[in-house]
Amino acid sequence: MKPIFHTFLFILLFLLSVPSLAQYRPQEELGELFTDVQEGAVFTDSKTFVDAIPRYPVKEILKKYRERQDDSNFDLAAFVNENFIIPSQPSLNESDTFPPIVEHIEELWGELVRVDTPSAGSLIELPHPYIVPGGRFNEMYYWDSYFTMLGLQVSGRNTLIRQMVENFAWLIKEYGFIPNGTRTYYLSRSQPPFFSLMVGLLAEVEGDSVYTEFLPHLLQEYRFWMEGTHELGPQQKAFKRVVLLENGSVLNRYWDNKDIPRPEAYKEDVATAELANQQPSLTYRNLRAAAESGWDFSSRWLGNGLTLSSIQTTDIIPVDLNSLLYQLELTIAKAYALQENDEKSKEFVVYAVNRKNALLEYCWSPEADFFMDYNFTSRQPTGVYSLAGMYPLFFELAQEQQAMKVAGIIEEYFLYPGGLPSTLTLTGQQWDAPNGWAPLQWISYVGLLNYGYTDLAETIKERWLETVENEYQESGKLLEKYNVIYPEVAGGGGEYPTQDGFGWTNGVYLQMVKDQP
Repeated sequence: MKPIFHTFLFILLFLLSVPSLAQYRPQEELGELFTDVQEGAVFTDSKTFVDAIPRYPVKEILKKYRERQDDSNFDLAAFVNENFIIPSQPSLNESDTFPPIVEHIEELWGELVRVDTPSAGSLIELPHPYIVPGGRFNEMYYWDSYFTMLGLQVSGRNTLIRQMVENFAWLIKEYGFIPNGTRTYYLSRSQPPFFSLMVGLLAEVEGDSVYTEFLPHLLQEYRFWMEGTHELGPQQKAFKRVVLLENGSVLNRYWDNKDIPRPEAYKEDVATAELANQQPSLTYRNLRAAAESGWDFSSRWLGNGLTLSSIQTTDIIPVDLNSLLYQLELTIAKAYALQENDEKSKEFVVYAVNRKNALLEYCWSPEADFFMDYNFTSRQPTGVYSLAGMYPLFFELAQEQQAMKVAGIIEEYFLYPGGLPSTLTLTGQQWDAPNGWAPLQWISYVGLLNYGYTDLAETIKERWLETVENEYQESGKLLEKYNVIYPEVAGGGGEYPTQDGFGWTNGVYLQMVKDQP
């Protein structure tokens, strides 16, 4: 038995000594090779290279590069293809005939599901299956997944919902928060905190015990967003994701722990920083913070409302983020109540009430009759009308009079033939007009229903469903975003082409049509 024991011990020690394959970080490990590939635009899409998998140990690749890069006949693109496995993006629908849209979505779940195996690339290996958005997004994303789960619920794929919730819980336990997506280059930021809603969705299927099961993870996510609260004071008004406001309230902002170009958008970020009238590190931080918001990019974050180089995300208290954290506080309070821990439950109810009062004070604009983001450096609303202003209705934070005025603005200014645009501003950024996005149609639709504006909500739903259906009949595709002002024209803008798949479009579509005659 002794030799067997020694063999087992050797294998165990060897496994413990091997670094996690998922911890490959292209920007940090590839040095000048990374910079040369990204700045040299070897790939049209900057994300391609950071998703590529090294064929050999990174140190060997870098050594070869340094030895060969000055050769007169050196070909960088050929070198990259020789040393990396380049990800492909297969089309999801190449047929000329298309099945009924619901049938197609049911088939797509099988196309979009992933089961991770160990990888030497940047992908973070997850313990359970999950759904990816589609197209260039071949990993699990945070806020996308909630809207995808809405569709999985309609499809009866409850096991997959649980598996995805467990994946997010694993990420919280492993990293202390949920990253933007499951790539190592996303580990400096999160995304809009929808985990509490995912837990609520799973509880609809399995019962309230789900709340207490995931209470430790809800608390850990809350600590992530509130980190540094006790360091705030007269000399430090903001720290990471928390901001101390004039009346003593603490609200949150989007942030990123790094202030260098995003690896997946390296050349784009460098080009933006070169045009900005601020330190490059500030521009990079603000670009990254906007990526944490999920609205990358939008006039919501732009100092002059038009150009990306004026980005100032970290100066802004976002109405959507603080509405989501209100919901997180209430969810934690509910979980504690289910444990019969009344003291902790009341503590989090107080947190939620305080946040609600602060949000209504700072993010309601009486002049605009709308909820808006608040710039805490200039001490005024940003003035940008956006569908982020619908979150207080979605979470029933708004007063009845406020909801009435918001509904009036939506009907008069946002309602277009194809649904609702993200903002009323044309900037060329993808989270501005004329683009409409599935998650914001859902937030707006439910928010209006919550306050009794049923006819307006149903009109939005009908127009959005028609937009999705017409595009599908034309191309056989379900897209990431749509042009809702001129639905016959494709959506566009941003750093990459419109993607096909598409997780949250599928999910919202199924939820909206489930009660249709």
